[in-house]
Amino acid sequence: MSKSMGQGWRKDPRATQRLLMDRLATGMSLTATAILVLALASILWTLLWNGLAGLSLAALLHPMGPPGSNGGLANAILGSLIQTAVALLIATPVGLGCGIYLSEFGTGSKFATAVRFVSDVLLSAPSILIGLFVYLVLVAPFGHFSGFAGSVALAILAVPIIVRTTEDMLRLVPVAMREAGSALGAAHWRVVLFLCLRSAAPGVLTGILLALARVSGETAPLLFTSLGNQNWSFSLDKPMASLPIAIYQYAGASYDDWVRLAWTGALLVTLGVLGINIIVRFGFRSKQS
Repeated sequence: MSKSMGQGWRKDPRATQRLLMDRLATGMSLTATAILVLALASILWTLLWNGLAGLSLAALLHPMGPPGSNGGLANAILGSLIQTAVALLIATPVGLGCGIYLSEFGTGSKFATAVRFVSDVLLSAPSILIGLFVYLVLVAPFGHFSGFAGSVALAILAVPIIVRTTEDMLRLVPVAMREAGSALGAAHWRVVLFLCLRSAAPGVLTGILLALARVSGETAPLLFTSLGNQNWSFSLDKPMASLPIAIYQYAGASYDDWVRLAWTGALLVTLGVLGINIIVRFGFRSKQS
């Protein structure tokens, strides 16, 4: 009987059509995956091939200089680290606070709806518009560019990512955990801070890393705010160098050493973001186990 049923299934044109459609969809999915993997591998290989050619101690220890002066990217690396760190210091508490409010305290309110709408608008806003806004607020009135203005522009880009991720991760925390904390007599803010937020910490940290990945390679906002600097600059009140600006300046140059440094800068940005993601993810995984 099973044999006759199998023969009938094979003779059924609808079953054959479904089987063909299934194989076609599977083949298309595998093809799309292969194209994506090849594209990513091609990008990484291009970065490694061209970036390693200019990677040296001079590139990591010497500041930017004129063509043929054996200059490097040290001041640009330091400037990127400073501006990105300040941007995260500004964006993280603001984003966490907004995300916690939207998830735990502002449910159903009109103000929360407005905040969420503004956050969504900022999430899709072009970075050059953010740079122009910060230029009008923090650069033009003071008459000079500054690293702090660049940090503020990067923070504005990072905030909506942290807000969205924090809200979504807190909504995934089971209601039973909140009820258990309240049943023990803990205040609502303590339940949110010490139970819900701690439970959602890996997801929230992922959002912060996504924000870091978003702002670490931004160039347009920094052109209008921190501008760049060929020398060492440790003051946030003065123009400050950064890797994206250095890459932008060197990539289109007609000097071979500057082009090599541009590839090296792009490789450093990519490896930096990738390394931070790997370290934090594996660190949290080991703590949870």
